[in-house]
Amino acid sequence: MNLNDLILFAQAVDSGGFAPAARRFAVPKSTLSKRVAALEESLGVRLIERNSRSFHLTETGRDFYEHARAALIEVESAQQVVQQRLAEPSGTVRITAAVPVVQFLLAPHLPALARQWPRLLIQMHASDRFVDLVQEGFDIAVRSHFAPLADSGLVQRKLMDEAVWLVAAPSLLKANGTPRKPADLLNHPGLLTSPEAPSWTLRRDDGATETVTLPPRLVADESVALLQAASAGLGITCLPQSICGHHVASGDLVRVLPRWCAGNVTTTALVPHRRSLLPSVRAVLDFLSAHVSAPTQLTPLRSRPP
Repeated sequence: MNLNDLILFAQAVDSGGFAPAARRFAVPKSTLSKRVAALEESLGVRLIERNSRSFHLTETGRDFYEHARAALIEVESAQQVVQQRLAEPSGTVRITAAVPVVQFLLAPHLPALARQWPRLLIQMHASDRFVDLVQEGFDIAVRSHFAPLADSGLVQRKLMDEAVWLVAAPSLLKANGTPRKPADLLNHPGLLTSPEAPSWTLRRDDGATETVTLPPRLVADESVALLQAASAGLGITCLPQSICGHHVASGDLVRVLPRWCAGNVTTTALVPHRRSLLPSVRAVLDFLSAHVSAPTQLTPLRSRPP
């Protein structure tokens, strides 16, 4: 017996005939009639007496309808189970990101993500090495970058753009003076990310650009180290707003040359195509898009020694 025919039979009876059922379910009337006739043939019994003016169940048809209706209810219940699971994502979602991205962009939002979707298990992997999502089985990578990402065949969703600020401790500016123009930076020690990159290309809010080279005081390829060194008054450094904004707001750091920035950082979520179809992955992506849209600062270490 074709179970689809059983369902069509129950729907025709519920609707009071083939014509109203056809209108209700957008199925041709002829199709309904043929499928019910095929059901009757497979059972070897007449279920419905119908002609141009009447539609009523036979005695056997009434008994059969009670069971068909129960089967239809079970089908609807099965659909609801699936819809509920789609409405409430579940399972494991593995996310990878660089250590600063985890500390300053993702960590503040993970508790809210876990509370919103209690059936999800989030596995957060922090690593500054390049991670191959497909080969290593990750669902989402969150990456911050200055240049556009190469077309890697991954689904890309931009989460946010933020400016890179020049910041320094108030004590340093009090001792060396507050820069009023980019050339004044030469009177201050620099905290750099690499000895091979001693210069900063600055852009003013009106589009003007200048390149400056500060005398190096400390070199570190790790954002928290630069943040701590700047807070200690060792020099001026460049950091994304999400990393240094909290310290600027608290007064531990001062934004130097506030009309200028040292570029912009884009944060993008990357997902393998097949993984992007999973409801659990889509739910996490939607959450990140809604919440990682403006810098939210986290202070993972004390900004000053006790």
